[in-house]
Amino acid sequence: MSTDPIQSFLDAIPLPSVFVGRNARIVAANSQAKALNPKAGETRPFVLVFRQPGLTEALDKCLSARKPQKAIYHHADGPHSVRYDVTASWVSGQDFEGVLLCFTDVTHLQQADQMRRDFVANVSHELRTPLTAILGFIETLLGPAKGDPKAQERFLTTMSAEASRMNRLVGDLLSLSRVEEDARMRPTTTTDLDALIRSVIRNLSPVAEENGATLTFNVPDKAPLVVADSDQMMQVFTNLIENALKYGGQGTSVTISISESPRDHVLRGPALLISIADTGPGIDPIHIPRLTERFYRIDSHRSREMGGTGLGLAIVKHILNRHRGRLRVESELGQGSTFTVILPKK
Repeated sequence: MSTDPIQSFLDAIPLPSVFVGRNARIVAANSQAKALNPKAGETRPFVLVFRQPGLTEALDKCLSARKPQKAIYHHADGPHSVRYDVTASWVSGQDFEGVLLCFTDVTHLQQADQMRRDFVANVSHELRTPLTAILGFIETLLGPAKGDPKAQERFLTTMSAEASRMNRLVGDLLSLSRVEEDARMRPTTTTDLDALIRSVIRNLSPVAEENGATLTFNVPDKAPLVVADSDQMMQVFTNLIENALKYGGQGTSVTISISESPRDHVLRGPALLISIADTGPGIDPIHIPRLTERFYRIDSHRSREMGGTGLGLAIVKHILNRHRGRLRVESELGQGSTFTVILPKK
């Protein structure tokens, strides 16, 4: 049996593919299959190369019944596990007949499905807590507190706070959805960061006064320009500066600085660096890699008390990805925190 026509046929398939003869031995494999399993290029019994019972069973059924079969193949790629959906199809030609096995990597689909389930579970949990509280207070107002004006005022105040929290969460979810929709659309307008950040500082001055905090803005003589969506950049700096004011603690000092780098090693080109530094309690380094995950909080109770939804830094990350930028976080316990937005320089 000549393997040349089979080999050329396999090489034309853009998936890892293996052809197995009627004797259950491998006849040929394309380069993707050999990258998946180097032994696939050897004419050995299939069961000795791909040692997974489900896959061998699908091959045996296809050889005997000559009908398409499906199986799952799990491949260890370093510390990660990759899942392949495998189709086994009977193929016959003038000079050959046997089973063609094609491997489709579905790991990303599995991960996306898991992310969706986790996201729905997190949103459900975040909404259930304030809803449960509101329903409990309504029941109390209709019952034991029906004729108690003081209790009614206290409960209604708490209900208003919980309803506001749900409203913020829904707003952040909608904002995250819009940012994800625009992810592939590069911004084209030029934005004056100096004017934009000064506007954010003015808007947040009441928050600074409430926390006894000071806001300092250091900007170069020449106002930097950047190609950016001004509304989204406003959202980024509002989130980061407000976080510094709230989580920096009473009396914190927040310094916003703009500087330039001739070459950023990640962006591979000149960059603008906008840093927001506070003198607060700092962050344990163990938390830093997960700060931009959706609903991740260092202190869930404190975050909720301050009105946090757990989505702010996730939104910041998505916006910066759209702008081909990145977020760098530096912090030590007791030494304050610095969040640096790094953007490509115009």
